[in-house]
Amino acid sequence: MSALSLVAADTPTLDTGNTAWMLTSAALVLFMTIPGLALFYGGLNRSKGVLNMIMMSFGAFGVIGIIYVLWGYSMSFGPNNVGGIFANPFDLWALKDLLPGAPGADASLAYTATGVPTLVFVGFQFTFAAITVALISGSLSDRVKYSTWLVFSVLWVTLVYFPLAHMVWGGGLLSGSKDGIAAKLFGTTGDVASVAPIDFAGGTVVHINAGMAGLVLCLFLGKRIGFGKVAMRPHNVPLVMLGAGILWFGWFGFNSGSALAANESAGLVWVNTTTATCAAMIAWLLVEKFRDGHATSVGAASGIVAGLVAITPACGNVTPWGSIAVGAIAGILSAFAIGLKYKFGYDDSLDVVGVHLVSGFWGTISLGFLARGTGLFYGQWKQLIVQLIIACAALLFTAIMTAIIATVLKYAMGWRISEDDETQGIDQTEHAETAYDLATTSFGTVATFAHEEGAKA
Repeated sequence: MSALSLVAADTPTLDTGNTAWMLTSAALVLFMTIPGLALFYGGLNRSKGVLNMIMMSFGAFGVIGIIYVLWGYSMSFGPNNVGGIFANPFDLWALKDLLPGAPGADASLAYTATGVPTLVFVGFQFTFAAITVALISGSLSDRVKYSTWLVFSVLWVTLVYFPLAHMVWGGGLLSGSKDGIAAKLFGTTGDVASVAPIDFAGGTVVHINAGMAGLVLCLFLGKRIGFGKVAMRPHNVPLVMLGAGILWFGWFGFNSGSALAANESAGLVWVNTTTATCAAMIAWLLVEKFRDGHATSVGAASGIVAGLVAITPACGNVTPWGSIAVGAIAGILSAFAIGLKYKFGYDDSLDVVGVHLVSGFWGTISLGFLARGTGLFYGQWKQLIVQLIIACAALLFTAIMTAIIATVLKYAMGWRISEDDETQGIDQTEHAETAYDLATTSFGTVATFAHEEGAKA
């Protein structure tokens, strides 16, 4: 996704094919979060925290759906740049100048360069913001006040996600703009950087961003009670597999939709996304087989996500053989990286760091080696420098801002539920519900889903 592709045509016109594809893509990304990510994380969690885990995705989606149309889009893609870090949040407040036929509406902002109504692009980008915040929740399971999580979602998306989206995609410091860091390093060609940073669909903005935020927060919050001493296995592996399948399906909207058109680029992205994901899954399973003696279903699901994460920034700029390399290396790296939390003692509950941060970082810098025409394997070296700079800049920015937000909320609201509540189970104490109602009958113990408080088997 390039800031340049957002510039309206000289005579804005509607392209119905591209618009239909973008509406479909936005719906696919929504489906990734609700229910895809919610089920994936819910299944990985313990049974006494599955509802809270799912509710963290739902809650993030709810609050961001409101604030994105108020100031989020304007901060990310608004016309007036503020120091290369964010755009003025009031220029397009509540999308006031984007409504067709509205008094004061700016016709030059009505369409993207691909003939898609800007309002459709707004909807597409909202789903990116929402899933990025929801991803962070996987590092915090079983121990965070739900009210604090919702307030964090508002603050973090405003102070971290929107600025980073602007810096990378909206013409800011980490973009291919003539005023960006890449242009300062290697010059410009016309009005753009000669060696532009590449983040096709969110390696820095989504995955490095969410992964680093998850690392900061799990270090800040501390471990769950019993971490490293008692088994904390996934409570429902079929839910994990179902969630991973939905994520894979929805990811075609995430990646191919970022072409912003139904064109050849979207087709290449579709193939690369599929190929990299297959390679990552097989690589993860091979690591498990040789290391542990078993290839697991949770490993397959995790490998799928690692491959999807890694290919996200690279999917439009590598060849299909390159996508195999991106995916296979991501599967290997993340399969080993998820064990680091036990070595270093940080409780990244559902491996947001091991999968999203590690594979997101690899996917971003992989372009320095494999980007068609500009990577190291094509005889060029500057792309690698640029990719390393934007990846490290994203890491640093997210780490600092997340730590500040976490500290403020610690003293303003408090983060953790009590030890007694955590032991009893966060579903019961935070939501007054349980996912499964266990009742004893003369025929033994049966399990049913509890749809409301007081439901009986």
